[in-house]
Parts: sequence; C-alpha cells; structure tokens
Amino acid sequence: MEAMTRFELDELSTLIVGVIALFVGRYIRQAVPFLRRIDMPNAVVGAMIVAVAVLLLQVFVDFDVVFGSRLKDALLLIFFTTIGLSAKLAALKSGGKPLLILCAVTVVALMVQNLSGAALATFWGVHPAYGVLVGSLSFVGGPGTAMAWAKELQSQGLQNAQVVAVGAATLAVIAGALVSGPVTGWIVKRHNLHGLKGAKTDVTFAAPPPAKASKAAETGQIESLLSTVFVLALAVLMGEKLNQYAREAGLLLPGFLSAMLAGVVITNVADILKHPLDFAPIEKGGAVALQLFLVMALMSTPLISVAVIIVPLMLNVVIQVVATVAIAYFVLFRLLGSDYDAAVTSGGFLGFGLSSMPVAMATMDEVGHRYGPSPKAFLLITLAGSFFVDLANAVVAKVFLALPYFSIAHPVAGG
Repeated sequence: MEAMTRFELDELSTLIVGVIALFVGRYIRQAVPFLRRIDMPNAVVGAMIVAVAVLLLQVFVDFDVVFGSRLKDALLLIFFTTIGLSAKLAALKSGGKPLLILCAVTVVALMVQNLSGAALATFWGVHPAYGVLVGSLSFVGGPGTAMAWAKELQSQGLQNAQVVAVGAATLAVIAGALVSGPVTGWIVKRHNLHGLKGAKTDVTFAAPPPAKASKAAETGQIESLLSTVFVLALAVLMGEKLNQYAREAGLLLPGFLSAMLAGVVITNVADILKHPLDFAPIEKGGAVALQLFLVMALMSTPLISVAVIIVPLMLNVVIQVVATVAIAYFVLFRLLGSDYDAAVTSGGFLGFGLSSMPVAMATMDEVGHRYGPSPKAFLLITLAGSFFVDLANAVVAKVFLALPYFSIAHPVAGG
C-alpha cells in the first residue's frame, strides 16, 4: 500500500488560506439564517469547509495537507494577552452585590461543568482530564479557549485532545444558542415578569459622527497602535519570565495563561498610575488574533476522528445543558431576586455559560425586544464577561488539572 502524499504549507501560505477561509465563512454565515441565529463564528464555518476539503483529499485522492503552526501559537498568546489587558478589577465596585453573586455562581457553574465532564469521562473509561476539556473549557470558554488548552494538554500526553476540543466546543456553540433564548423566555412567562417601558434595550455607546482625520489625529492613532504593540510584547515577555520562575518552582503554567496574567497586572497598574490603556486597538487586535488562531487551528482538524467520538460528545452536551440550566434557574435567578432583571441576567448567564458572550448578548437583546428591556442585566453580563469569566475559567481549569486525579500522569485506561 502506497504512503499518503503529504503537502506542507509554510506559515505565510497557511495564513493566506486562513484569511480566505474567514471570508468564505462570513459569506456562508450571512447566506444561512440558522448560522446567524446561533452566532456560529465565521472562523468555525470557514475552517470546517477547509477541513472537509482536506478530508475528501485524504479519502479519495490519498493526498494530505499539513498546515504551519508557529504563527498560530503566536496569535494564541496575543489573544489571551488582550483578555488580560481588558480585565479591570475595579469594575467589581460598579456592579455591586448582584455582580458578586453572578461571579460566585459562575465559579460554581465552572466546577459543576468540569465535575460533570469528568464523571462522563470516567464512565466512558477515558482520562478524567478530558472531562475538564469538554466541561468549562468548551462551554464557558468556547472554541478559542478549548483549542488553546487542548494544545497544551496534548503536548503533555493527552492523546487527541485537540480533536475532542473541536467537537465539544462546536457542539457547545450550537447547543447554547438553541437553549438560552427559549429557557429565558420560559422563566419570564412562568413568573409573569415584564421589563421597564421606555428604557434602553441594551448598553450602547454612541459613536461620534465621522470626520476627516487631521494630521495630528492620524499621528495619534499611529502612536496608539505602537503603544498597543509595546504593551502586548511586554505582557508576552512578562508571561515568559513568569513561566520560567514557575518551572523553577516546580509549577507548569500554560504560556497563554501566563501572558494573560501579565496583561491583568499591566492594565490594573496602569489604572492605579492614572495612565489607562487605550482599549480600542487592544480589543480589535484580540478579535483579529482570535479569528486567525481559530481558523488556522480548526483547519487541520481530522474530522474522521471527531465522528468516532460523536456519541459521548452528544451525551456530554445533554449533561452540561441540564446542569447549567438548573444552576441558572434554581440558584442564580433566585439569588438575584426572582424578578425580571434576574430572569434576563440568567439568560445572559446561559448564553456565555453554554456558548459564548455574543450568544449571551443576543439572548438578552431578543428577550428585551419581546418582554421589555433590562439595562441592569446587560450591565451585569457585560462586566462579568469582560473581565471575570475567562480569568475564572483559566484558574478553575488549572486547579482541576493540578489535582492528582486529573493529572495527565494519572494512570487511567483509555484515551
């Protein structure tokens, strides 16, 4: 039997294919209403098309395509650094007690999702670390977080971690989008709740009318971009130093986690010194890095391997949805007062707890249009999602994976 022909793309070629896939994914997503409703990322749609094309080449032509990975790793560091740079710890004060409740319940949900995933993994006879991967890392974290941790876990010896992450995170995006809206509507109708008349539907910031940029304004924009590049590079460097000190102390930290923590330190120190960072270019840089990382990571997914594990992945979705909905309704909704704001906040919690922040915002917007707006819910979910959720997820995941039972070195059959 002849060996499969392999064609390796360099980093620049991989980037070009990835950008093309992003545009194709955007076009298809705009053309298919269902994909827009569930807020499926353009990167996932485009990358899956490339992955299917590679699969067809493998099956019918005996031809394999191998994509570059070094640029993808750098984009991952940039993305998580921007998350850290957006983590304004002072935002806790503006949210008050309801935000503290939301954050505390989110931590509980993270632990429940990981424990549920671990229970299923143990039942299926595979390593419990897979349970963390298909738990909070896929559901609260989303495709970007899941793929980042999968890469780290696979390098430590967890076989096929990236395949598992792709399947779990993709199903999570779909399930969360399908569940969060109807469940929130059910809560509102069951308790006969209504929003305030005449209030704004969401939290928006009005943009000034476009004006012709002056020479000074253009210079300021360039300086802002250069400052952003400097801060990102500084955070990555600090993260590498932190990793070095951690290794010397016997603690293994993922590179992206260290960069994110460095970003948290930089942005909050800048606030204390009364020199806040310009977040607009940071946010745009993070969005670009995430889209490129996702599409480049997902393009190389061996889809045939995902099909093999679809049954446990589907079962995991059912378990995670039931557990997270129960926490939203029986815990969060009641702790926040069982009123309309609590119901809409619970809907936002379901959005980012099962799918993503865009799904959370879309869910609250839809409920607001149907039953009345809830500015308080938008504020709470925006604050929690912008600075707390990703940090908490990273810390909780690291704690779980540091436990002896979840350690990759733990001898469990299967996987």
